[in-house]
Amino acid sequence: MSARQRNEDPLGELDPKTAATLLAVAGDIALIIDERGIIRDVERSDAELPIEGTDAWIGQKFVDTVTLDSRGKAESLWTEVAKAGLSRRRQVNYASPTGPDVPVVYRGIRIGRDRQVVAVGRDVRSLSLLQQRLVEAQQAMERDYWRLRHVETRYRLLFQAASEAILVVNANTLKVVDANAAAGTLFADSADRLVGRTFPFGFSVDVLPRIQDMVNAARAGGRGTEQMVTVSGPGMQSRNVAASATTFRQDTTTLLLIRLASVPTAGGEPQVAGRTTVMELLAHAPDGFAVTDLEGQIRFANRAFLDIAELATEEQARGASIGNWIGRPGADLSVFLAMLKKYGVVRLMNTSSHGAHGAATEIEVSAVWVPEGDDPSIGFLIRDVGRRLATSPQGARDLTRAVEQLTGLVGKVALRELLRDTSDLVERHFIEAALELTEDNRTSAAEILGISRQSLYVKLRHHRLQAENAERDKQIGS
Repeated sequence: MSARQRNEDPLGELDPKTAATLLAVAGDIALIIDERGIIRDVERSDAELPIEGTDAWIGQKFVDTVTLDSRGKAESLWTEVAKAGLSRRRQVNYASPTGPDVPVVYRGIRIGRDRQVVAVGRDVRSLSLLQQRLVEAQQAMERDYWRLRHVETRYRLLFQAASEAILVVNANTLKVVDANAAAGTLFADSADRLVGRTFPFGFSVDVLPRIQDMVNAARAGGRGTEQMVTVSGPGMQSRNVAASATTFRQDTTTLLLIRLASVPTAGGEPQVAGRTTVMELLAHAPDGFAVTDLEGQIRFANRAFLDIAELATEEQARGASIGNWIGRPGADLSVFLAMLKKYGVVRLMNTSSHGAHGAATEIEVSAVWVPEGDDPSIGFLIRDVGRRLATSPQGARDLTRAVEQLTGLVGKVALRELLRDTSDLVERHFIEAALELTEDNRTSAAEILGISRQSLYVKLRHHRLQAENAERDKQIGS
């Protein structure tokens, strides 16, 4: 035999049985397959590989031992070995009665002159689990990204459309971080040019001490007393405004929200512009918006809220409690009001809505409490999140996948056997869920399942869960 032939067939001097035993050490399982694709022997080096009945594979075709969706890959592996003597890595899945499918990556090599093939497989469950978690994490990040984009869009829309001049100021440096268009109009400058300036500016000298006292009170107690001051300066029209300051935190930075609302002067009406535009925008906003009194009685509701509540006109909602359509009747509204009284705002609270005609959906609710002024009220912002991509529990996906595999056996297995296997599968799933929920407390698991402890032990032995848990505890203890 030439050197080239020895390099092309390094295991040619070994019989397939010995070659399979040696190659199984490098992997987790090795199969000896004849020229017709029939398994002649199985060698396993990993006793923990959760594949049962491997001895029964002997005499079966390789493609018949894998799941239906993996048969194409098994056939491709066999075809490549038949042509070139060596195949690329191919991942196939094996059905497992105790959990999800077991992924195994095979690579085949032809051994000896009788054209027998040794397929060496490696368990890649850990890699498959990491890939699945990566996909779920990417999906979660994408959902969070779009949620933040939508929140920022709503903030920019309301911030720029507000008729009151608003400045966002760093509480430590008093530098302006953001300003809306109304603030640019008030100070006779563009909003962008206001960013970076040190507050206060544009006020008459005699009111500066009061502005400074208001800012100090807001930094110390969260809210400063409203001050009636005059805005005046070069190129500016003198105006009377009601100035107020409120603190809030963003990440680790404390910010001040400075509101400057125009008030009537001796010469006539207050100079307030754009209020009609704001109400029009809120009325046609894609998310539900409602204004109630401090008891939750609706005063205003936009079209999107009426769609969620399945109402035809705003008159049907006006004067009724918002709790009739948002949250559980008589429960969630009281929680909302208590949180609003304590914190002033509620952000992204998950609950459900129920329409007048019975339609229900999952929603997120944000609310703000404004108890001061002549017209105390609460503003609710409601978003329909029922169509979001939800991450179902892993156990539910595994159960669904197992039922789908049993469905694939219709026409091959008698209905009585299918019903028995499905019943055992569902029963095992719920017992495992109860044990996980109670941290393997058998007494508590029996109580939440509504069965006696003796019945639970019988079912544990039937499904071999007791032995699995004991083996796991032994491994943890060692």
